[in-house]
Amino acid sequence: MSVERRYKDATYGQFARIGKAVAHPKRLEILDLLCQGPRSVEVLAGEAGLGIASTSQHLKVLKEARLLEAEKNGLFVTYRLADEAVCAFFRNMRSLAEARLAEVEQITRRFLDGREGMEPVGARELLQRVREDRVTVLDVRPAEEYRSGHIVGALSIPLRELKARIKEVPRGHQIVAYCRGPYCVLAVQAVETLRKAGLKAVRLREGYPDWRAAGMPVEVTESSEISRGKRRVQR
Repeated sequence: MSVERRYKDATYGQFARIGKAVAHPKRLEILDLLCQGPRSVEVLAGEAGLGIASTSQHLKVLKEARLLEAEKNGLFVTYRLADEAVCAFFRNMRSLAEARLAEVEQITRRFLDGREGMEPVGARELLQRVREDRVTVLDVRPAEEYRSGHIVGALSIPLRELKARIKEVPRGHQIVAYCRGPYCVLAVQAVETLRKAGLKAVRLREGYPDWRAAGMPVEVTESSEISRGKRRVQR
């Protein structure tokens, strides 16, 4: 075997490490969750519908491919993406699947069939409505994800608290609910809850990572600033 052939085989072998690491639906879901911000094993397990041991094994595979980093604090281990490029890679792979696999749209259509008010609003359209003070933007992700970053001016009411806190939602505007991304169901469930309560509600097509990646204005609430209500705007 020539030196040139060994070079090519070794190089593409390293590229294949990434492909092998993401070749599992649950590992893709974990990457999607970590695009929202750092998470503990326990939180990831709960969100992905997995056991702790199974989640840890998936995280180990992703970490060995250098896609994740881990930090231990006492008994807890927190995982985060190794680089923002990992989230960009996930979004690009998702876009490729949407473009090449008709089954993706078919699955989504079946899921939304019969649900009212599910025609989504696009990011640029939402930004225009926000600037014109025509909508209330509602972030229905868990509070820790909101603190990691959110659309400027968004009201945070996690989906699990929405029914109990429905009176906090302003009634003078249309409500645009958003969550993690186009295949996150939190915003879909939120719109159903809001419409049942008599509110005008639609969902944002994109999730927070897509909004941020498009260069739209976002806010980050630092953990040390939460009690003081301070936010930092990023554009």
